[in-house]
Amino acid sequence: MALHTRDGGLVMPNAWDGLSALMLADAGFEAIATSSAALATTLGRSDGRHEVTRGEHLEHARLLGRLTGLPVNGDFEDGYGDTLEDVAATVEAAVESGLAGIGIEDTSGNPEQPIRDFDEAVDRVRSAVDAAKGRIVVTGRTDNFLQGRPDLDDTIRRLTAFAEAGADVLHAPFPPDLDALVAIVTAVAPTPVNVLISPADKVLTVAELQEARVKRISVGPALYTHAMEALDQAINALVAGDLASATTGISFERIGELLARGTN
Repeated sequence: MALHTRDGGLVMPNAWDGLSALMLADAGFEAIATSSAALATTLGRSDGRHEVTRGEHLEHARLLGRLTGLPVNGDFEDGYGDTLEDVAATVEAAVESGLAGIGIEDTSGNPEQPIRDFDEAVDRVRSAVDAAKGRIVVTGRTDNFLQGRPDLDDTIRRLTAFAEAGADVLHAPFPPDLDALVAIVTAVAPTPVNVLISPADKVLTVAELQEARVKRISVGPALYTHAMEALDQAINALVAGDLASATTGISFERIGELLARGTN
């Protein structure tokens, strides 16, 4: 939690496999996170539809932590279950797995009604906090903006209630603009706020987000999709017969160095 309360907070990038986690650790990041979207995609599944199991995500998170020795925040969707007991069990399993943080969203996995009702959402965050007992950083997250519900007042209402329920960090991905972000940060202060990359209308710099008093910056699946764009370009080069362009990349010597650091 100390990383969230210090001046400037932290940038917490999201890894998707062992090598990406080791590269982030080697670059000097002090904490990393999983990405439910990136993990689901690597498994050939959809995010936010309960297609990845709690056990699969925990195993993935343990791998990242074991290789890097860094604090790992688990992007655990809605807590992997319909009941409050399910959420509590997920938090307990995360603690036992050595995770440093866990996110609980107000999503439902149901495309017909993607956001849970207010009271249920708050109860689920409270259940997570009660199970955590201060042993793991709990992030309460509302996905209103992600799910096409551009209601700033309801977003602030939910985040405020999550804070009152004991959430350590608050998160509402992609507020429409900087003014909305500042309104969120101001309304829930002093509880730290996480931002996924930036407001929806413009990608800001880390310094600009820090000036807006954001305490944690994550990137979700963005690094993964960046890597996949490079792969797409290499595939297109291969289709065109350009072997040289298709086969550039990080060397296996470099990979070996990183893996050796992880196993040591």
